[in-house]
Amino acid sequence: MCGIVGIIGKGEASPLLVEGLRRLEYRGYDSAGIATLVDGRIERRRAEGKLANLESLLAAQPLGGTIGIGHTRWATHGVPNERNAHPHATARVAVVHNGIIENYTELKAELTAAGQIFESDTDTEVVAQLLDHYLAEGKAPEEATALALKRLHGAFALGIIFTGHDDLMIAAREGSPLAIGYGDGEVYLGSDALALAPLTRKISYLADGDWAVMRAGGVTIRDRDGHLANREVRMSQLSGAMIGKGQHRHFMLKEIHEQPQVLGDTLNTMLNPAERTVTMPDLPFDLAEVNRVTIVACGTSYYAGMVARYWFERLARVPVEVDIASEFRYRRPALTPGDLAIFISQSGETADTLAALRYCRQQGQRTVSLVNVAESTIARETEAVLLSKAGPEIGVASTKAFTTQLVVMACLAIALAKAKGRLDRDEEARLAQALAEIPGHAADVLRDAGPLQEIAEAVAPARDVLYLGRGTGYPIALEGALKLKEISYIHAEGYAAGELKHGPIALIDDLVPVIVICPSDELYDKTASNVQEVIARGGRVIFLSDRNGLDRLAATPLATFELPTVDPFVAPILYALPVQLLAYHVAVAKGTDVDQPRNLAKSVTVE
Repeated sequence: MCGIVGIIGKGEASPLLVEGLRRLEYRGYDSAGIATLVDGRIERRRAEGKLANLESLLAAQPLGGTIGIGHTRWATHGVPNERNAHPHATARVAVVHNGIIENYTELKAELTAAGQIFESDTDTEVVAQLLDHYLAEGKAPEEATALALKRLHGAFALGIIFTGHDDLMIAAREGSPLAIGYGDGEVYLGSDALALAPLTRKISYLADGDWAVMRAGGVTIRDRDGHLANREVRMSQLSGAMIGKGQHRHFMLKEIHEQPQVLGDTLNTMLNPAERTVTMPDLPFDLAEVNRVTIVACGTSYYAGMVARYWFERLARVPVEVDIASEFRYRRPALTPGDLAIFISQSGETADTLAALRYCRQQGQRTVSLVNVAESTIARETEAVLLSKAGPEIGVASTKAFTTQLVVMACLAIALAKAKGRLDRDEEARLAQALAEIPGHAADVLRDAGPLQEIAEAVAPARDVLYLGRGTGYPIALEGALKLKEISYIHAEGYAAGELKHGPIALIDDLVPVIVICPSDELYDKTASNVQEVIARGGRVIFLSDRNGLDRLAATPLATFELPTVDPFVAPILYALPVQLLAYHVAVAKGTDVDQPRNLAKSVTVE
């Protein structure tokens, strides 16, 4: 959620720290700060709000020094203000931290009784004060850190610098991601490779329990037991160029319009359009032996899993359980060894999904991850990795990551059905052809999306909005409602259309827009009947369908939006686009912060 960057360099650190923090803005934050060593002393600059406020402060009060740490904070303990912003520091040590220190209350009471003076409301400050306490006793930085880490309970990624040590930074990880970058006589620290991309492509990732002593001449990593650890140095694929918005007003709009390209890029890794076949990357187990699938994810990725359940069960006739990771990990379900568990996460760092993965491994499950970051923790801890080719997604509200997840799961469903002997060659060819056509259809939707902006003007004044869908349209209804909530702050709910008469119909009046996802598939007539019921009660229906579906609708909705006619198998991929665009235009009409909506973070790395 928060972002960490650190550098032991040859030139001034502060401009590079700010640039690194700017590349981490997409993770979500409400304050920012940096600390450097100036003539051996810790100096800090911190500011509430956006990074521009910190930059203004640095322009007025520059920071020198060649070593430093920086942080963008998403508030957990303590309100977002300058006093609670990171880095937290004493005269001896400065700390940046992602995660939550669960036993901070006990530690704070102990340290206060010992004479340490706290200045903030955060859990993080106990780390600085605990280190300061050990340093005051005469312990060296490495020894003080080793002792402190043993006292901390919870999730953390830490970057630490020490007064009088111009060539020392210590990093530690437990549950929250942390990467070390290697340069020419320089070393770097970051929450992810994106922050370090302008500085180096040589990256290693700390494992849980690791802590690293970083110096310009090299890095020593130890595991939780104090043993020397060798972590592979990898070449990151990320570009050092700053990711921009191009000709678009917001990152979210740019990423929506990138979908035809990234859908094609993702399909090209699995689909042979000439032979109309699907081939998954090599898996370390036989799909034919899979008798049950468990899909675990959060948020938008969870809805991708819901769509996949329809595909897997219909094509492969394999039972599927889809679970929200934060519920799954504590429900501790009974699992049969040898079954397949799939974990979907855009970042590959989602804390609850990672915890669920580790539980499934303990239960003897075969594990596959679907991520957008090949070097992520979830990718590294699963037996097999399926990559979406969405590229960096900066907007907090996921768009292209969602649709690329869907095409990967569609291909996996076909592969599973083939392996189980439940999909013949003609049916595979038909489905593969439908997938191959999706990038072109997506481009058509985006090119002809003008009416959605006008529809958004009618939705923007609403306090409540309902989304309805059946079959694979139901998860898209849920996703549409989530998108609208995330970026416009309008209360919205998605419902299975068949549930309308079981309660939600009581909400219908002429102030509640009802957005209906309704391709002309085998369920069309039933959903169209629900539309008539809504309109009869004064509801304002916005109807999303293809030409045939629009022509067949007997009732008169407030507005319609036409989509290309496609095979029902791929319809949910395509119908995700207009619900994304509708949410975007509503948010713009309301004047909200589209790319960084309030209270949200891109990567949820704490519970």
